[in-house]
Amino acid sequence: MLLPHLASSLYGTPLLLARTKLDIILAVLGSRIGWPESQTALALPQARASPQSLASSAAGIAVIPVHGSLVRRSMAMDAQSGLTSYGDIANMLDEAARDPGVAGILLDIDSPGGEAGGVFDLARKIRDINAIKPVWAVASDGAYSAAYAIASAASRVFVTETGGVGSIGVIAMHVDQSARDAREGYRFTAISAGDLKNDLSPHEPINKAAMTRLQTEVDRLYGLFVDHVAAMRGLDVKAIRATEAGLFFGPDAVRSGLADALASPDQAMTEFSAYLSVQRIHKSAARVISTTASAFTTTHISNQKEIHMNQDPASTPVPAAPVDTTTEDDGKQPKALPAPVVPAAPAAPTAPFAPAQGDPAVANDAISAASHAAGLAARAEALTIAELCQLAGQSQRITGFLAQGATSTQVRQTLLASRAQSEEISSVIHPDAALKANPGNAHDAGALMAAVKRLTQKP
Repeated sequence: MLLPHLASSLYGTPLLLARTKLDIILAVLGSRIGWPESQTALALPQARASPQSLASSAAGIAVIPVHGSLVRRSMAMDAQSGLTSYGDIANMLDEAARDPGVAGILLDIDSPGGEAGGVFDLARKIRDINAIKPVWAVASDGAYSAAYAIASAASRVFVTETGGVGSIGVIAMHVDQSARDAREGYRFTAISAGDLKNDLSPHEPINKAAMTRLQTEVDRLYGLFVDHVAAMRGLDVKAIRATEAGLFFGPDAVRSGLADALASPDQAMTEFSAYLSVQRIHKSAARVISTTASAFTTTHISNQKEIHMNQDPASTPVPAAPVDTTTEDDGKQPKALPAPVVPAAPAAPTAPFAPAQGDPAVANDAISAASHAAGLAARAEALTIAELCQLAGQSQRITGFLAQGATSTQVRQTLLASRAQSEEISSVIHPDAALKANPGNAHDAGALMAAVKRLTQKP
């Protein structure tokens, strides 16, 4: 039987759990573990995805579900229990991090929170993986308490317009069932060693000393929670405490700084896909810059060696022309012989940049300027590709072209070839061609175009 385990995880233990969910849990398990029954309406159990069923999109985004009540260990309870363990989530994160086909990770969160034990370890893992592959999160529809501790570790947090985040607080419950024991003819007597061993027993009222100790632990965990959110979200500790563990919905979640933007799961996926595509372009540009910088460094070192091996002609003394002392018959003055030819210094090889020799600062400035220019070029290229697709009425192909690393010239040729094969050929592309060609996808195309523009605009 797993009920004793569940009971020990619920009473006398600090929880990072929304109070409304705690009431539901009591309504389900109360009578079975000796707690008073609650009149709270029951929620249907939610099936959760298997840890092995990692969903991946064509854009290389792994979607990891964070659903239901969160526990350190699920104790082999099935999906209908509504429990998700931190261990299962960690395993899915590790799998996505290792998968070369995954470029980014999206946490799909719908959870009231759960146990405190293990949540901060999982959050730190998320932040560590984020340094390798970007991790985003969407609260669809709720990321409360422990679930928000997980969401806040992502580099970007979305919330749906009907969703909410927050409940940055800690709660612990103690049940005193001594009166019920008496009615049923039971009286429990604890024989223990150690004055604190019988603290928080449900068979007797809680004493003040035990309550103080439990409150101390609740306060300690609350401090950890607040500091964690402050560090992950870049918020002031006082501002987080001022929320008083409240819930923030829709636009209020964004205004409070607990979320970055409003978005449905599909919209979050679209923006994430566009972001990853731009990142691929930037990485390609970075490789070009790295190669160029390496070539410059090699040439610069070679130049320095040449300078040391060949003296400056201006400083090389030219031997005086030898004098012919032979007296000629015509009585002319002695004549000078032709001066020896001094070989000129070899010309320095042409470098990718033209900094002053021996000046690393100038070289660094040149490389920095090239890096900045490459970044601007990458943004412009991505925006050009998006606009070409939209004008051609094929906005759905933006993500694919960006993911392939295609150039705007290649995209233009592909779109023209595609158009030539269509039934109707027109030499003029109407500005509203995208909407006319795919009227049902007008909203999605606009959202994708907006995402590309946001990601390619100059920071």
